[in-house]
Amino acid sequence: MGNRAGCTATAIAAAILAWLPAGEVRAANGAYAVDAADISEAGSCKIESWLSAASNTDFSAVANPSCVVNPFKPVELSMLTNRARSDGEWSTTIQPKAKTNIAPTGVGRLGYSFYAGGLVPATFRFNENMRLNLNGGWLWDRSVDRHYLAYGISFDWKFTKTLQWTIEAFGQAGRSDTPSVVQPRFQTGVRYRPNEIFSVDLIYGRNITGENANWITLGTTIRFPVPDGKPARERTGHL
Repeated sequence: MGNRAGCTATAIAAAILAWLPAGEVRAANGAYAVDAADISEAGSCKIESWLSAASNTDFSAVANPSCVVNPFKPVELSMLTNRARSDGEWSTTIQPKAKTNIAPTGVGRLGYSFYAGGLVPATFRFNENMRLNLNGGWLWDRSVDRHYLAYGISFDWKFTKTLQWTIEAFGQAGRSDTPSVVQPRFQTGVRYRPNEIFSVDLIYGRNITGENANWITLGTTIRFPVPDGKPARERTGHL
């Protein structure tokens, strides 16, 4: 029964994702846009949330709960909800996602995952404290019926047992009437994770939704790990 439910949930998430409006690529790495190839342990859950404010008065409040099920292999199912203000207009978007790991990451080895919808995150771990993440995929903006190549690159450095620095560039390549939509986007920030349950991110961003503004983001993650499971920092080496 559990396997059937997990397969059904994965299929539903993939089907809904294919029909949602697209205009921004956002993976599942908290407020960061570029994702790593790792997924959480089967049976675990987490709630990511963040608030972002821009210099042009744009605003975004996001909640992204997720759980990992194991219908045939571990699949991370999430439901990102974004309440945003852009150019003075408010909107709400809901984006279900399904991600599964294809090749595990490891020191000196490239691992990668796959999102239903076409995004592929890949991770190369230099050592237990540094890793490079690469994202690539396809994006269809249904509002203007245009196709884009989605891309992203990030570097994570865990420089203490509780602090990690991240820098990333990402965007969508293609044709647009608004130049900033296809210009590169940038974020950098620090994550503080004092224990296995909680972490907080403080991030500076530039043009993160294609609006050519500066952003400040404050994000948190609350985790519900598997009892007696292996700590995430021991499985992935990162926070």
